[in-house]
Amino acid sequence: MSIRIGIYGYGNLGKGIENAIRQNPDMTLAAVFTRRDPSKVKIATPNVPVVLASDVEQYVGKIDVMILCGGSATDLPEQTPALAKLFPVVDSFDTHANIPAHLAKVDEAAKQGGHAAMISVGWDPGMFSLNRFYASAVLPEGEDYTFWGKGVSQGHSDAIRRIDGVADAKQYTIPVDSALEAVRSGAAPTLTTRQKHTRECFVVAEEGADLDRIENEIKTMPNYFADYDTTVHFITAEELKRDHSGIPHGGFVIRTGKTGANKEHNHVIEYSLKLDSNPEFTSSVIVAFARAVNRLQSEGNFGCKTVFDIPPIYLSAKPASEIVKNLL
Repeated sequence: MSIRIGIYGYGNLGKGIENAIRQNPDMTLAAVFTRRDPSKVKIATPNVPVVLASDVEQYVGKIDVMILCGGSATDLPEQTPALAKLFPVVDSFDTHANIPAHLAKVDEAAKQGGHAAMISVGWDPGMFSLNRFYASAVLPEGEDYTFWGKGVSQGHSDAIRRIDGVADAKQYTIPVDSALEAVRSGAAPTLTTRQKHTRECFVVAEEGADLDRIENEIKTMPNYFADYDTTVHFITAEELKRDHSGIPHGGFVIRTGKTGANKEHNHVIEYSLKLDSNPEFTSSVIVAFARAVNRLQSEGNFGCKTVFDIPPIYLSAKPASEIVKNLL
């Protein structure tokens, strides 16, 4: 039986989820939910309803997994617990420091509703989290390093766009090459946040806006830019569209460690991603974990989970025997 997927929010991530569903024959798109006027939201899948978000309760029992595509700053902290009472859910909450609190809140709501739920699914948190976990388990004496980019951070770009006087913006996270090479050498350096990454911002300001104020608000923004060397470029809307229309991203997870009686042997584990489209790849990860949520729901395994709780075999539509034969 096909897994009926609901998409809650139809921005870049929601569109990516729709595309990913097409690549998973055991899934169908059941409905798209939006806060906009549904008549003005055009989706790519024929004969699928676009529904006002406030009418979501009408679809209880008609959706197997609801995928939430809102932002981590203000949307998901409220939407995920509320919807977990109504449906099995998956979100991509990515404010790392707030994940434990979000997990507890969603867990309570999901258990109250009798549903399985997952939070913080994507590539970081998500795939990078798993690689940090596996590598630290294999090399217990060692150090973890995560580098992001070069790529567009959607959350940071959105944070800039919320500044008064900003019409549009894109922000790139860029690893510091010298830091990356020092880690790869196995030297296990101690690196500050500022030493690992820089941030580069391309900003379209509204006419008459105070550019010095905007630049200062960006560079001093806590949790986003204050701890980084940040460069701000003011450009035109035409330049932003011409030169910065894509949403690439990627990065590296590296674990360095030692083994041997005298810790004489050095090891480096590295996992990397090079993504043409951040939201398209994130969507593909989320859809795979939506399958796992559906399986948890069918087992009566309610409450909120993270990527650490999911057996890898739950992610695939293929039979276990085929997976073992071809991949083990």
